[in-house]
Amino acid sequence: MSSCIVPVSSDSHFSIHNLPYGIFRPSASSAPRAGVAIGDFVLDLSVIAAAGLFNGPFFSSPSCFSESTLNSFMGMGRPIWKEARSTIQNLLSGENPSLKDNADLRKQALIPMSEVKMELPASIGDYTDFFCSEHHTKNCSKIFRGEYALPPNWLHLPVAYHGRASSVVVSGTGIRRPMGQSFPPTSDGKTPPYFGPSRRLDYELEMAFFVGPGIELGERITIDNAIDHIFGLVLMNDWSARDIQFWESQPLGPFLGKNFGTSISPWILTLEALEPFKCEAPNQEPPCLPYLTETSRFTYDIPLEVAIRPAGEEKQSVVCRTNFKYLYWTIAQQLTHHTVNGCNVRTGDLLASGTISGPDKESWACLLEQTSNAQHDIVLEHGGIRKYLEDGDDVIFSGCCKGDGYCVGFGTCSGTVLPAS
Repeated sequence: MSSCIVPVSSDSHFSIHNLPYGIFRPSASSAPRAGVAIGDFVLDLSVIAAAGLFNGPFFSSPSCFSESTLNSFMGMGRPIWKEARSTIQNLLSGENPSLKDNADLRKQALIPMSEVKMELPASIGDYTDFFCSEHHTKNCSKIFRGEYALPPNWLHLPVAYHGRASSVVVSGTGIRRPMGQSFPPTSDGKTPPYFGPSRRLDYELEMAFFVGPGIELGERITIDNAIDHIFGLVLMNDWSARDIQFWESQPLGPFLGKNFGTSISPWILTLEALEPFKCEAPNQEPPCLPYLTETSRFTYDIPLEVAIRPAGEEKQSVVCRTNFKYLYWTIAQQLTHHTVNGCNVRTGDLLASGTISGPDKESWACLLEQTSNAQHDIVLEHGGIRKYLEDGDDVIFSGCCKGDGYCVGFGTCSGTVLPAS
């Protein structure tokens, strides 16, 4: 399917093959509601629903699209997701002429993307961040321990920490440089810690997925049905204050160095949209335990980029090119392991991948790795150098799969560093 009643350029992230879901406001005074991105427009699903155009056997009363989050829809499960997607594709392709032949309905339902305000797509009850890149893990080990090594458990389970759901924000939200307690990096061991704005603010290029149908406490999701509990993927920036993080992470994990802000892209890409970009996941050696062993082991080939635009500059400089396919642990393994002990998950929970670094320096997905923790600079292609982020820096993530004459992309996930208050 390639024809579309809406003009879509071949390089648009939002082709008819994509149709990602989001929550938007048509105007500042409007109530939030559900939409899909198509070219330079948002299709208002609440309008389509009110017109009675969702009339399939599974999904005939879609009042959920008038709600302020996608949680209700995400909890309905894959048969309904597929039917809704098929209906939307048929309407936008003109195969079902109900939208194509109704100019008034098109005007009401198709809103220029430049005019809308995007909101968080879901109410996020819990947020977990994994540590699934072998390259990132080894690079961090080299920086702090002098050798490329993995912790003894790393090849046997996907390591994670529980983050702060309340500080997850939608792309475009400014991120305030955090205050906190740190320790001088050249300390002789006797110098006391200091308090102040983080001096080593970093980005981490990650992706995250939203849980669809959840499970009750004491239940488990198996590796064979994990995918059916995953609604879709977003870009994610796990902002990190490295100086605060390193001082506080002894002996426990991240706390104030992470929970001051986490940015996600507004559009959720479904697994159906990413199906053409499936690829083999990295080989796992030694073999993982049976509960994590996948009958069909796959991931997705999603090229990713990071760019920095300094304050007052028009041009952005690309500082990282990597790929989702480099992750050692798949999203199915992440979700399965998360629930193996009977931990319940709920619709709208967010699970992130960890920093997605690849095998070479260009693909190292945070400044910690690229500068060896401020031991040297990176040079921005349009002028300037960085060890860590400066106030006013706009950090822009993007991800886009290239099909035959079309794209399936996430748009961008951006945030500007604001001065400490």
